[in-house]
Amino acid sequence: MSCLALSLQPANGSDILLQTREWFPPARALIALHAFRQTRLAFSNKSPSSVAVTSSSSSSSTAETSAATESIGDDPLSASSGQLIVGVESKYRVVYRLVNSIYVLGITTADHDNSINVFECINIVNQAVSVIVTACRGVDVTPEKLSRKYAEVYMALDIVLRGVSNIRLAAMLSYMHGDGIAKMVHSALDTEAKIRGADTWPAVELHSTEHQSNIEAFSNASFELPPETLAAGDQKVSTIVPQSTIEQDEKMIKAEESEAEKDPFAASEAINKQEDLVGGFKKTKDASATDLTLALAGLEVTTLPPAEATQSTDITVEGFEGKYGGIEFGSEQATLGEAFEGFTDAWGGGLDASEFLENKKVKKQEGLSGLELLQTGDSAAPTAAAAGADGGKSLENLLVKSTEMKGPEMYILEEISAEFRESLLARVGLMGVVYLRTMPPRVSGDKDTEFSFRVEGTSSVKRFVIQSSRCSSLGNGMFHVRTPPSEEPIPILKYSLLPRLTPLPLRVRLIKRLSGTLLSVMIQYVSNPELLAPLTDVTFVLKLPVDPTLLKVSPKAVLNRSERELKWHVPEVPLKGTPGKLRVRMPLDSADIDEELEVVGYVKFSVQGATSFSGVCLKPATEGKTDFYEVNHRYQSGVYTCN
Repeated sequence: MSCLALSLQPANGSDILLQTREWFPPARALIALHAFRQTRLAFSNKSPSSVAVTSSSSSSSTAETSAATESIGDDPLSASSGQLIVGVESKYRVVYRLVNSIYVLGITTADHDNSINVFECINIVNQAVSVIVTACRGVDVTPEKLSRKYAEVYMALDIVLRGVSNIRLAAMLSYMHGDGIAKMVHSALDTEAKIRGADTWPAVELHSTEHQSNIEAFSNASFELPPETLAAGDQKVSTIVPQSTIEQDEKMIKAEESEAEKDPFAASEAINKQEDLVGGFKKTKDASATDLTLALAGLEVTTLPPAEATQSTDITVEGFEGKYGGIEFGSEQATLGEAFEGFTDAWGGGLDASEFLENKKVKKQEGLSGLELLQTGDSAAPTAAAAGADGGKSLENLLVKSTEMKGPEMYILEEISAEFRESLLARVGLMGVVYLRTMPPRVSGDKDTEFSFRVEGTSSVKRFVIQSSRCSSLGNGMFHVRTPPSEEPIPILKYSLLPRLTPLPLRVRLIKRLSGTLLSVMIQYVSNPELLAPLTDVTFVLKLPVDPTLLKVSPKAVLNRSERELKWHVPEVPLKGTPGKLRVRMPLDSADIDEELEVVGYVKFSVQGATSFSGVCLKPATEGKTDFYEVNHRYQSGVYTCN
């Protein structure tokens, strides 16, 4: 992972060779090479036009003097080796070495957390230098000499890029001239083992198999001693161990045998014991045992609540009028016979025995327990009957069809945040995220999802942020994505809009008035008439300054006392019409009255549609080619407040 690509770039002329890792797109490597060349030319004091003027003005000088003048140059990258960071959006570190007039370049990512080993990349570049020097039979490396050994250099750099030891590199270089590519690539596999004196696996495999068979043979072997040997051993042990220890062991063995022979389901011995009624009671001569006051001293009697707690509470809130709570205690005392008269019946409390004898079976409806109602119209009944006859297979097919995907899907999720101070807009912002939903891993396996797309309608976009590990920018609004399959949607692109070009779906105004101890608050709202569809299921939340005792709201709202919030649910905000109004009035205590009472309103909404709210849209890179499917976009409220 330290070196992603190797390249041979002459000082003047097009690139000779480019070799990349499997997961590193060649397009990114070409961008890094182009940026390196442009940086090198920008650092140089010479330009093509200045060289032409110099050559035309110095026509009187000799050819040797002109060639020497052009070869000097002021290129700071003409040193023998070095490093350079290039790129704008995606930055890369280019490690280079100059051999004659050929730059040997190693490309890696420009890390900021020291996760890339730069020294390993430098080592790979040095090995690549050894390859081209060997191919050209010296340091006089030219594009003509490299073209003669292009195939050998290409295969050698491919092996070097993936990591190779110095021993194998020396063996490869020795086979470069005269032995062919196949011998150079395949004959060096066991070279390191031969040089270190190690045996090859075919020679050692026989010993490993024999060792494994011996282990299995000894593991399964069993040995039996003759009875005479066992008897002689027991006799010898009896002379060494004390007799008391042997007797204790025998008792323990007998106890274990008796416990093992005991039947766990056998009847208890208590049934064979004779009943002893009188013997179970013991007579005491203590006089305090007959004192009832001592027997009742430990009992606790709960006291009744005061009379004020039994009264009901009168609620006058609009929509919740009535008396709540209250406890009534009856003064009538029932006799002992009346209190327990239910227990004189056969079924204890006058219950009807027929309720317990009759078995009522409820007929079950055929079908999928209500799933057949999902389909409406004339074909609803046949579908339900077919579902009931097919059993669980229809439900499984229904779930499979509902989750079926034709290919990768992309959609945009936009979050709008705004702050209104009375009727003025104080702050506004829109953040958008482009999500990619790949085919599930169980369908696509380990195959990566890779395609290109373009983003249009970006005139109001302030900046883009790319997840560089999955997506790259190709310029002119073109992007290339490559990622392994995932079950969850993957964010690949983020963008934000300019505040002055950010549209607003809803304008909100909050007005509060304090008259004596009465606080009145009104929220006015109006929709943007340029919306494609009206906003639905909009929730307005008003944060109250204190916990209210009495409220008068219009229209009806839901009060959350723990959070001190009042919520209105508006089914639909029309595109054109008079502004909507939400009113609330509440009394305050004298201690809570303050001119700086903080009353904040929040708005929550979420909308789905075929187009994004900001106008940003996703298109295939090539017209007529369907690399992905664009599904419904969504925009929702972020921190949408008014105060």
